[in-house]
Amino acid sequence: MPSPRSSATTPARPTDLFARSVHEVAPELIGATLLVDGVGGRIVEVEAYDQEDPASHGYRGRTERNASMFGPPGHAYVYRSYGIHWCLNLVCGAEGVASAVLLRALEPTVGLEAMRARRGVDDPRLLCSGPGRLCQALGVTREHDGLPVDRPPFELRARTEPVEVVAGARIGISRAVEVPWRYAEAASRFLSRPLRPA
Repeated sequence: MPSPRSSATTPARPTDLFARSVHEVAPELIGATLLVDGVGGRIVEVEAYDQEDPASHGYRGRTERNASMFGPPGHAYVYRSYGIHWCLNLVCGAEGVASAVLLRALEPTVGLEAMRARRGVDDPRLLCSGPGRLCQALGVTREHDGLPVDRPPFELRARTEPVEVVAGARIGISRAVEVPWRYAEAASRFLSRPLRPA
């Protein structure tokens, strides 16, 4: 079983938060609130990817598709997965070095009616449980790629109290499957899938 941890609150300013190792940032995002045009909720599940990670988009270098992943930190990296779903990442670390946190799930708290209309479902557990669902619910598209997350249409609020975070294996990859770089809020009902050990 992944070991639980109780994490302190995140730094107050987005620049302080993201200009660090993705492996520090990722677990600290759990419990923070992300809104896009006033719609969103608490982040409950993420995955970390760095440039030395063979599962990362930046592993083989910069391309037109992944350019935003190379910085600056505190900006969005949005890509299309399998030609179907948009996925939202928050860029971390030093500019020029590709690392980002993939947002996998939110607990929806603000703008539920807008999310239900976009997703076509009523169950709140199905609104943002998975990166594609999350982007559809929040209206995130390629137009958000490269935008700073500390100004509109994004709003990121640091968590205000400690959160129990658990770590486990990432999902949907065939390389570096052994590393425990998926982070989630313990016992959350809104995860994309149950956490499994790496």
